[in-house]
Amino acid sequence: MMEFFYKILGLPEVASTHGHKVDEFIVYIHWLMIALFFGWLVYFVYTLYKFNARRTKKANYFGVRNHFSTYIELAVVGFETILLLFLAVPLWGEVVGKLPKESDSTVIQVVAQQFAWNARYGGPDGKFGAQDMEFVNNDNLFGIDPADTAGKDDVQVLNEIHVPVDKPVLCYVSSKDVIHSFRVREMRATQDAIPGMRIPLWFVPNKTGTFQIFCAQLCGGGHAQMAGGRLVVESQEDFKRWQASKSGATLNFE
Repeated sequence: MMEFFYKILGLPEVASTHGHKVDEFIVYIHWLMIALFFGWLVYFVYTLYKFNARRTKKANYFGVRNHFSTYIELAVVGFETILLLFLAVPLWGEVVGKLPKESDSTVIQVVAQQFAWNARYGGPDGKFGAQDMEFVNNDNLFGIDPADTAGKDDVQVLNEIHVPVDKPVLCYVSSKDVIHSFRVREMRATQDAIPGMRIPLWFVPNKTGTFQIFCAQLCGGGHAQMAGGRLVVESQEDFKRWQASKSGATLNFE
């Protein structure tokens, strides 16, 4: 059944552990919309037939005298309640309500800007260098304290984020300028990037490959350029090699 909807609805590939649950919720919503559409269509055709001027010479001002429509409305409300309580709320609690431990995750700081994605890793030691707003400039977007030795091996990249497969990815999303929205369709992950806030977003990629990063919020004249970001999911060994090759690199984010 799900494969049928993937073809009909054109849903993108799923590459995260929670992605199928999101798609199931979308499919059930579409089933409800289909039922309502055809239900109202049948009722509309029935009304045209029953109350045609040739069949009803005199107007009837009493309207419907049974409770059939009320039962239908209650059934729709009941179905929506089931979707909310047994699908939407548990999924929200699983994906948003419980964050994985940083010690068990690939932790990344993501900062959006017009019109690119910046990312920072803790380096091979897994520790982020200290940060302070006074150090923020075009060459030090994350405000890393140059005196802190823990930040010497931190990795900073532009528009290409690497993560290992089958391990939680914990992103802290923020913005340098305006409101953006970090979105990777295949991961079924979206989070607004808001200046002055660092908002957590996590997912577990279960397929290797390169996936496009979109901005799901209109952010200016170069908004389309935000689609130039890439999320590369690779094996743990390849990720370690990539991280080692980037460790200590300093990039100009201007």
